[in-house]
Amino acid sequence: MLPISFLTDYGTADGFVAACRGVMARIAPEARVLDITHEVPPGDIRRGALLLAQTLPYLPPGVHVAVVDPGVGTARRGVLVRTSEHLLVGPDNGLLPWAADALGGIREAYELGNPALMLPQVSATFHGRDVFAPVAAHLATGTPPSEVGRRLDAGSLVRLADPVAYVDRGTGYAEVLTEDRFGNVQLSLAESHIRELGVERGGALDVEAGGDVHWVPYRRTFGDVAAGALVALLDSAGYVALTVNGGDAARALRVRPGDPVKLRRPDSGTGAV
Repeated sequence: MLPISFLTDYGTADGFVAACRGVMARIAPEARVLDITHEVPPGDIRRGALLLAQTLPYLPPGVHVAVVDPGVGTARRGVLVRTSEHLLVGPDNGLLPWAADALGGIREAYELGNPALMLPQVSATFHGRDVFAPVAAHLATGTPPSEVGRRLDAGSLVRLADPVAYVDRGTGYAEVLTEDRFGNVQLSLAESHIRELGVERGGALDVEAGGDVHWVPYRRTFGDVAAGALVALLDSAGYVALTVNGGDAARALRVRPGDPVKLRRPDSGTGAV
């Protein structure tokens, strides 16, 4: 019996998550279900895709059902994506491919089209309960992926635009990927980009964000600067993050996911610009 992981934008104030888990429990009562989160901002496919890509590599091989689906009931497809060890189930709206890439790449893709693996009546507005949850549960019990429906060309899957992340003429161009509940701002740049700027840990960066330029030390962890101070570091996913020791960097920098950020090596490391 394969474990099932579950991610949605349903929240927990309503019964949507419980209904989906109930369907899975009826079909695969012995399957362990791990909730990744149900607090993806409503309809935020990009945020859901990033969460999946940064979380699934740490989960055991299994079935991963994800539902952030503002196009539910339209012509968008439901799909199964298979990697070497994992099965990803969800809408074909860009939610799954980044996670599949993080798991080693897509081996096969299928359109969900077998009504025998779905609930007898499929609502136009709740495919999480009526399509994705039952298909995931059947896969967890050992149903072969080929039985969910017709095989697809993996290149036909909807993909989100890649985040801006490059260095040109001494400036790093990035965008805010995520803002977590602590206010930490994850950028689309990696350590290699910072080195390309000529900055090593212990140095500093000029960070242009929210209409201002900030002198920000580049350190290993939050506590390497004074309480309330900005600091740039590599986060647990390997991305450059802008944080405030004990505070909220997103508020301090006045940025949100998707906002542009520029980074440069400062002419002087003596203070704010």
